[in-house]
Amino acid sequence: MTPTSPAASTPPEGATPGVPAPPPGPGVAPPFAAPPTEGGRSRLWLGLGAGALALLLCCGGGGTAVVGLLVSGVQAIEEQGRTVSGDYYRALADGEYGRAYDQLCEDARRRESRQEFERRSAAEPQIAAYRVGEVDTTTLTVPVEVTFAGGGQERQQVVLAQDSQTGGMEVCGVN
Repeated sequence: MTPTSPAASTPPEGATPGVPAPPPGPGVAPPFAAPPTEGGRSRLWLGLGAGALALLLCCGGGGTAVVGLLVSGVQAIEEQGRTVSGDYYRALADGEYGRAYDQLCEDARRRESRQEFERRSAAEPQIAAYRVGEVDTTTLTVPVEVTFAGGGQERQQVVLAQDSQTGGMEVCGVN
């Protein structure tokens, strides 16, 4: 056993008694690894950029889907409006007034019974030809150029309505 000197057993100046001093000398390893200092900002910006890209893709995809639904909805209204107007005038031109009556909306059917509609339609000039125009989706109207058997022509406006049960378009009147 080696004797210790009194200077070796006293703590250094400013040290807390009871807490051992760090070992002297070079090559002493800290008790934990120090965080890396190089590249910290570039990884942060890379992570934020990746997050922003993911957010943009999610929101952009959702926005694109909403726009796609709106466009396809408008196209469906236009197609149904032209089809139901064409079917209505085809039935009138063929003299099938009951079939034309079936194209009418509920309000139009309440205003006029099937027999009244058939009697009134048979008394009007016979339709020889017709041309259905483009549907106005804001007013739900369709222009139709009608040529009568006697040679007269007339521009009529079909008023459309959407059936609350089926969602399909129906003829609700002709101006």
